[in-house]
Formats: sequence, C-alpha cells, structure tokens
Amino acid sequence: MKRCWMTGLALAMVCVASTRAYARPPTVQTSPGYDRRLQESRSQLGSSPTVTAPADVPVAKPKHGKKKHKS
Repeated sequence: MKRCWMTGLALAMVCVASTRAYARPPTVQTSPGYDRRLQESRSQLGSSPTVTAPADVPVAKPKHGKKKHKS
C-alpha cells in the first residue's frame, strides 16, 4: 500500500513539475512600439475608401422532382 502511495505522489510531482516548465517567464511582455504600429495600420485599413461591390450571383431555378404516375 505504501508503495502505491509513493508512486502516486511521484507521478503527481512529475505532472506539477512538467506544467511549470511551460509557463511564460515574467519578463515576456508586449512591445509598445509594436502596439503603436499595429494600431496605425488598423486605422489606415479602416479609413481606406476601397469598397467592393457584391458580385452578381446567378439565381438558381428550383428543381422539380419527378411526378409519380398512379398505375
């Protein structure tokens, strides 16, 4: 029984240690210059006068099924 508890505890410790290994370090943060350029490019895209007209889609005719004849 003691061996089972020790194995479970060891497995839990390995799982906890492996999740901490993929954590992002506290020094990683977004760049203010990148954010500014991103906002500028988005504002330029929003103010562009290019508007595309919707394409004329041909109207499909409804299909009629075959009529069943009574014999």
